[in-house]
Amino acid sequence: MAEVHLARVDEVERVGALVRWLDDLVRVPGTRFGIGLDAILGALIPGLGDAVTGLVALGVLTAAVRRGVPRIVLARMFVNIAVDTVGGLVPVVGDVFDLFWRSNTKNLALLERHQHELEPKARRGDYAIVAAAGALVVTGVAAPIALVAWLVSLLA
Repeated sequence: MAEVHLARVDEVERVGALVRWLDDLVRVPGTRFGIGLDAILGALIPGLGDAVTGLVALGVLTAAVRRGVPRIVLARMFVNIAVDTVGGLVPVVGDVFDLFWRSNTKNLALLERHQHELEPKARRGDYAIVAAAGALVVTGVAAPIALVAWLVSLLA
């Protein structure tokens, strides 16, 4: 049992190192602010850089799955990655967005929150964030459809 726990702690430490590369690779002198590969690659290789770092960020999610993190927390982590990846795709604004959103750091905090729990439990905030993201997606799909229907009704 002790070996399994140590392996889990070791895995979270490896994930932490990955997160530092993605979100805090280079520190801005005199501050606690860092710039990672997520922002750097997104700026240097628009689109492709964001897609690559989004795929790498799935490593944090994979570790959370192996650790038995509750499904709703996994959904929250996926929302963080999706917001970071889609937000980073917007030219110029997305590069600035990458500097501040830091989905990997958020996901590492969620993973560490459940690191020592024998039976990880979700919190109300996890449900609220996933529900809000779902509502935004539904609205984002329904609004254009409603707009097109309204325009068609005006033309008819």
